Amino acid sequence: MTVRHRAKTPTARVGVRRHGPTEVSSGRQEVVVEEPMEIRVGAVGAADADLVALAVTMRTPGNDFELATGFVISEGIASTPATVRAVAYCGLPDAEQEYNVVTVRLAETVDVDRHRRHGYTTSSCGVCGKGSIDAVEVVCPQRPVGEPVPATVVATLTDRLGERQRWFASTGGLHAAGLFDHTGEAMVVREDVGRHNAVDKVIGWAAMAGGLPADHRVLVVSGRASFEIVQKAAVAGIATVVAVSAPSSLAIAAATRLGVTLVGFARGDRFTSYTGTVG
Repeated sequence: MTVRHRAKTPTARVGVRRHGPTEVSSGRQEVVVEEPMEIRVGAVGAADADLVALAVTMRTPGNDFELATGFVISEGIASTPATVRAVAYCGLPDAEQEYNVVTVRLAETVDVDRHRRHGYTTSSCGVCGKGSIDAVEVVCPQRPVGEPVPATVVATLTDRLGERQRWFASTGGLHAAGLFDHTGEAMVVREDVGRHNAVDKVIGWAAMAGGLPADHRVLVVSGRASFEIVQKAAVAGIATVVAVSAPSSLAIAAATRLGVTLVGFARGDRFTSYTGTVG
């Protein structure tokens, strides 16, 4: 896979007024950047005019190629990670948008109409931007039962994720997702204003590193466990999902159907398992 890297920064400093019980002061504060990113797809060698705009997502700039790669894999647009051959920013006349459009070139043709999102995807929600519930159900085989993650490791994972949330520490406004091994060692942690984007960045990193399917890995997320997060994990071959907050009923049903171990309310030394087995 070939890539061409240039990007914007994930945070910005703005002027603020801080109000206390007895005084008001002025200062500067770091905030998370949120901007649209359009994902285009096309076959290797296709002319720019033949590229198709697949989706627009509100994201935090940074690791954009991982996000685009993870998106086309976790949404089932690329049949395998090996079919993703090149990722690049699109040069546009409007300099403000130059790094907000990413093209993914595949070594195959795809039924784009079946996958295209109508409108745009907000940073907080993945499923609601899709045309129909049928488009959500990416076909993937049920995972075989794997080696369970030790409970002593599961209990530490969300704290370990939090320790690596660099931009959340300075802004307080980002979700995070991380890929960990069964000893609790972090392979990668990514942040984004959207929790689904953070997951796609992690999956994209694994794909670009040749690490998919991600057997014997744990996906840890800073928010709730939605259906789409469980689906993305299953497509990437990840056996276990651990979330700080609660899973939805549809996430539990999907985890059961797809053979994913699902853990929620993982805080401190406590957690709740909903599907699968924890060692």
